[in-house]
Amino acid sequence: MGLSVVRDLRERRVLASPEEIADFETDVMSGFVLARAAAGLADSTIRADVTNLEQVRTWLGRPLWEMEPADADGYFGKALRQAAKNTRLARAQALKTYFCFLELRHKIEIHALTGRVVECPIDEINRPRGQQRASLRIPPSAEQVQRLFAGWRQDLVTCRKFAPTARNFAAARLMADVGIRINETRSLDLADIKWELGRFGKLHVRQGKGSRGSGPRERMVPLINDAGQTLRWFVEDVWGHFDDDHDRPGAPLFPSERKNIDSSATRISSETLRAALAEAAVRHLPDWPDRLTPHVLRHFCASQLYLGGMDLIAIQQTLGHVWIATTMHYVHVHRTHVEDAWIAGQQRAGRRLEGLLS
Repeated sequence: MGLSVVRDLRERRVLASPEEIADFETDVMSGFVLARAAAGLADSTIRADVTNLEQVRTWLGRPLWEMEPADADGYFGKALRQAAKNTRLARAQALKTYFCFLELRHKIEIHALTGRVVECPIDEINRPRGQQRASLRIPPSAEQVQRLFAGWRQDLVTCRKFAPTARNFAAARLMADVGIRINETRSLDLADIKWELGRFGKLHVRQGKGSRGSGPRERMVPLINDAGQTLRWFVEDVWGHFDDDHDRPGAPLFPSERKNIDSSATRISSETLRAALAEAAVRHLPDWPDRLTPHVLRHFCASQLYLGGMDLIAIQQTLGHVWIATTMHYVHVHRTHVEDAWIAGQQRAGRRLEGLLS
């Protein structure tokens, strides 16, 4: 029996014109932005991805779906050869995400318009290698941090503007006590303090940082280390200097001196909190060799919780880390903690040996 002739019954389309492809490329990028927004990513994350894609598109000189592995070899091996490692990684990740979007949403359409089959040009051979771990942020000791806040507390008596100084003090104290990030701190609302939850009360961190730009990751943070006491003082004695409506929906926990159109207080900026902490460190922690930042306070909190006996899983949940390995990088031990642990282990081994010999 002879072979039959098979004819493709699908409609044959004429390849699109350059103008049509340009319009289609614009629509695809708009769809990519909308899809990432639907996934809950922050606007800054989406803008960073689009900027990276535009940089590659400018170098390539044609639609990104035409990029092949050889093009990626040339781009990362020559054009970005001397670029910072984080830049190379960000470009590669943006490309991989974009091509995943193309393959899921537009693969058939692109083939119909251009005759090309979409395939990611980043593979295991040319993929920029992993990020180098950041340098250690060794925090100041507990005695140094205690001296910092003791001096800062004394400033409240003599400062020219009590309310802003007290607000900055309370925000920094909160970051040091429970380890929340600076953007998480400034994003807190009054209603995010859940006094009735748990043994000490909890903070509802709604704008927690997501892993790999995955968008906000919420968590509940217990008000340990007397953080609840600091917040009660601030809310009851200081907050009213900025606003008079504690029940207003969306009222920021840490307000700015600036006002909205309706005369309510706006939210404090990260720059204000960073500057206040740096200035306080200059005044009260002059022996600290490096600039004290909110993230260093986060490392300080993690280290103190660990030294106080809290297990790593609990610290991970408090800090909002996805991976326990990240939490371990935040824990720094001072003085003879490692040596003491080694001696204690030797003593336990010796007692077990005595039991066997007796």
